[in-house]
Amino acid sequence: MLNTPYQLIRVCAAVPKTIVADTIANADAICEAVCKADDECSHIVVFPELCVSGYTCADLFFQNSLIEACKDAISHIIQATAHKKMCIIIGSPLIIDNNLYNCAIVINQGQIIGIVPKSLLPNYNEFYEKRWFCPADMLSSDSIKLCGQNVPVGTDLIFNINDNFKFGIEICEDLWSPIPPSSFLCLAGADIIFNLSASNELVSKRAYRQRLIRQQSARAICGYVYCNAGNGESTSDIVFSGHCMIAENGRILSENGFICDQDLICSDIDIERLRYDRMKQSSYADAKSSYYTPVRYISSNIDLKPDQIVYPIERRPFVPNNGPEKDERCSEIMDIQVAGLKKRLEHINCNNVIIGISGGLDSTLALLVATKAFDELGYDRKNIMGVTMPGFGTTSRTMGNAIKLMESLNTTSITISIKDACIQHFKDINHDISVHDICYENTQARERTQILMDMANKTNGIVIGTGDLSELALGWCTYNGDHISHYGVNVGVPKTLVRSLVNAYATLHDTKTKAILADIIDTPISPELLPKGDNDEIVQKTEDVVGPYELHDFFIYYMLRFGFSPSKIMALAETAFSEKEVSDDVLYEKATILKWLKICYKRFFSQQFKRNCLPDGPKIGSIALSPRGDLRMPSDASANIWLKELNGLE
Repeated sequence: MLNTPYQLIRVCAAVPKTIVADTIANADAICEAVCKADDECSHIVVFPELCVSGYTCADLFFQNSLIEACKDAISHIIQATAHKKMCIIIGSPLIIDNNLYNCAIVINQGQIIGIVPKSLLPNYNEFYEKRWFCPADMLSSDSIKLCGQNVPVGTDLIFNINDNFKFGIEICEDLWSPIPPSSFLCLAGADIIFNLSASNELVSKRAYRQRLIRQQSARAICGYVYCNAGNGESTSDIVFSGHCMIAENGRILSENGFICDQDLICSDIDIERLRYDRMKQSSYADAKSSYYTPVRYISSNIDLKPDQIVYPIERRPFVPNNGPEKDERCSEIMDIQVAGLKKRLEHINCNNVIIGISGGLDSTLALLVATKAFDELGYDRKNIMGVTMPGFGTTSRTMGNAIKLMESLNTTSITISIKDACIQHFKDINHDISVHDICYENTQARERTQILMDMANKTNGIVIGTGDLSELALGWCTYNGDHISHYGVNVGVPKTLVRSLVNAYATLHDTKTKAILADIIDTPISPELLPKGDNDEIVQKTEDVVGPYELHDFFIYYMLRFGFSPSKIMALAETAFSEKEVSDDVLYEKATILKWLKICYKRFFSQQFKRNCLPDGPKIGSIALSPRGDLRMPSDASANIWLKELNGLE
């Protein structure tokens, strides 16, 4: 699994051990950190603001000896790292046209390829940068000579690496301004922004800084690498923590601990992921034309060395992490589902709903959503008619849980067997009941839907659909059977998330209801359309037929959210499912992943006709399958391109 074919760029933020005004020691520390970054197979490493001299030199910046020593140190760094096939970004004071500037210097294999001066200088509270430095807009030259090399200089530089990705630079305070320079750099094509910083530590400032970087990376849809000065800086009046972060489109990929004098963090940044979002977000293109800023592209090449993926890949991308975030996210999802159903009921002046309750996860979640909606509307829960419809494959466990749950939630519980109706139907169409084919299965699903629809007409109510997003993506539903309802509350919820939501609802109920929900969660997923076993056990298990839902949800997420190729999804899946996040996680071999990925693509393309006539239901997350909203796809499109690519991976 190589990272570069999938546009994963390895970046590092390095905090060297700094000694204020000791440029020789600082240069050695920088070179040492470069070696460590190279060991991590980094493509680019960034250092803190003014790391060559130290940020806290104060009036020593007026000393020519210090400025000359900085140039000597830069020359030493260039020579010592010339064999490293990576970009190195360091900070140093430089005199340009007799003005002193706070600069970022970009070095690549013995060459200085660009210099970016700081645009916005803080001159308030503990900061006095205007005492020593000039802002970038005072530059009168667009190039200078440094260490015997002619070097472009300016804030308009974007570095084009291998024609593969682009990066820009801003320095500390630039980010804290109302309109950071990085916004314009990103609109001009920069995929990643590197920030050389010297931001001192105060109570709660770390959290504020993190929010700032998350927001800017999200607003600009970019990778953002922030490298802060460490505790080697002077502590005469303030303390620097060495707080470093690597962010990507609003999320932190890597972050170090609190207060250090030297450190190194690294992560991959997914360029393809960023560019997909920029391409899809039409307002981004509008902003590019409205706020165009002329830039200079500096082309350079580095060794995009292949390596194992170092990127936070979640096994269950739809499921929030445990802890307060998970509770908050589940509560938010519940509120969206409930709000959608409430609006529909109010709009049609309806206070009766019909739900087919199977004792499985999906119908359980739909019932829980309905009870919460009815409570908020002030409707009687008895107007929620849960109908359990035992067939040839229904087990006592699922039927018992269905009835017990409805009783526990104080809704109306109705039991109607579909066996006699199906047997009569088989006779009518001359189908052998011993042949357990697709006709045998779908007859039962459509009989159940007919019962629900007719009961809705009888009671002047509506049928609440229970199918989830994963089933719709795979077409694992019966056309004109469980595929149809009046309003589908689970249509935006993937299967892996359904379990978490039911579990979250369980915490809101009494001990008896919790126990019922716990057993439902532990029940194998099944439509129960094939005859049960001799010992009243479920024989037909969905995941044995279509594959594990945790794999399919993973595939669906990266296929639809970022448009990734089958080979990239395969590589990410191999990485994600080769290690356990928790002890009971299942590991999957390459052949198994490939088998189910092929099934996923085949079913996704072939089953679009079901999604093209999908009932209404609320969008929950960034992925939705409604033909009226997120997924406009012809029913007769071919999957050959994607399957051919997968066949090449065998």
